[in-house]
Amino acid sequence: MKLKAKVSWLMGTVQQSLFPYLDENLPDPLTKPEKRLVKILELVQIEKHVPVSRCRQWLGRPIKERETIARAFVAKAFLRYQHTSSLRNALLSCPNLRMICGFSKRHEVPSESTFSRAFAEYAKAGLGTIVHDTLVTEHLGTELIGHISRDSTALAGREKPAKKVKPPKTAKKRGRPAKGEVRPPVEPKRLERQRNQTAEEALAELPKACDRGVKKNAQGYTQTWNGYKLHLDVNDCGLPISAVLTSASLHDSQVAIPMMKLSAAKVTSCYDLMDAAYDAAQIWEQSKELGHVPIIDRNPRGQGIVPMAPHEAVRYNERSSAERCNGRFKDEFGGRSIQVRGPDKVMMHAMFGIVTLFADQLLKVTGC
Repeated sequence: MKLKAKVSWLMGTVQQSLFPYLDENLPDPLTKPEKRLVKILELVQIEKHVPVSRCRQWLGRPIKERETIARAFVAKAFLRYQHTSSLRNALLSCPNLRMICGFSKRHEVPSESTFSRAFAEYAKAGLGTIVHDTLVTEHLGTELIGHISRDSTALAGREKPAKKVKPPKTAKKRGRPAKGEVRPPVEPKRLERQRNQTAEEALAELPKACDRGVKKNAQGYTQTWNGYKLHLDVNDCGLPISAVLTSASLHDSQVAIPMMKLSAAKVTSCYDLMDAAYDAAQIWEQSKELGHVPIIDRNPRGQGIVPMAPHEAVRYNERSSAERCNGRFKDEFGGRSIQVRGPDKVMMHAMFGIVTLFADQLLKVTGC
């Protein structure tokens, strides 16, 4: 109720004050999509988080323009423009959109190269993650969340897969060690290391380069792609809580523990819902250590398994919220139209979509 009251108050202010002002100053009346875009921009307020350049500027456009460009990229995700050139053409031809984003006159719309440089700055600064974390903490930090559903989705890249460097093989001695021989200890596996690491330390060890991924889709067919994986934690209302980008070949289970820690630092939740790809003892233990109840589909691994209890099976069906969130991101917010290269830029492109999705879904959930 607190969340609904807070969002409703903000949207009421927008409707009573901002919309009349825009209707008076814009050349055409606001359309329904434009009103929705204004609400999303007011919720996201991405301009407050745009990094300020510390270097003294002698040439070029003023740095303040970066705030307006950031608003334009949110509009790009919402209006489903596939290319930056399409966004720029829309800004040039549509006075309403241009002024909503912050460009008062047509000649103020920058060139495509300026858009690209600004995007690279946002990617380097991690702007998307900063804005998303702020939104989650501000709107959901004091809420009690029932379920966190965890899943990943394939992101096709526009670059060649990176060549894998195989580690040198070290010959292992067989049999018992000789008398007085001291053998090096066995290096712990990644999931075991992650239990004692912070979320940031664990994520830093994960591969992020473009490579080839293989997985079975919901229909049981094998799917292959070159690119990345986007891992999402989603609450029971379809709001993305945490997002992590990795190489396409990385197994889903390798991201579960750091994502649990990321989400637990932002929100309070009761259940962790995951499919059979996450069935590992370390993941069960980490979920319980955080005070959650793990409900994970068992991986048979060639053996018989005990089915879920009826009440667990009913709760497990809530995991579809993650699949719906993935579907909305790919179909409505740019998940299928990645035109940039490199993990930082791909993550920035994805986060513009995730931030816009969060705001749009929040408006739906609160009835605004």
